[in-house]
Amino acid sequence: MASVLRTFARRSVAAPVRSFSTSQVARKDLIQDLYLNQLRSYKPAPKNADAHLSSVKSYAAPAAPQAPTLPSDLTAELSKFDAAEPVLASTTTTAEVASSASAEEGVAGGAKEYLEFLEKDLPKADAHH
Repeated sequence: MASVLRTFARRSVAAPVRSFSTSQVARKDLIQDLYLNQLRSYKPAPKNADAHLSSVKSYAAPAAPQAPTLPSDLTAELSKFDAAEPVLASTTTTAEVASSASAEEGVAGGAKEYLEFLEKDLPKADAHH
């Protein structure tokens, strides 16, 4: 048995044993380290106690509206209104209405002409041989 142990011992010394690590090598992220250091070293400027006064306006209620005043002599005002001549709108004759309608149809083409155009058959395309 001693000879078996010697051969085993020789083989184990002659062939080095390799070990494999299953954990990954830790890599440092330099950018992340710089960023975190800057965040840790940041100290915000202290705020004043009256800092909010510059951005907020004070509220002032609007003035109350005044009620309209009526004329002192209402009957005189009404009699003056009744005595005035009413202004009538200019009266248009039927000929003027017809001419304006025909002018509008000429410009716009008219609804009837448009509907007739839509009902027409499309021209057939000529077949080129």
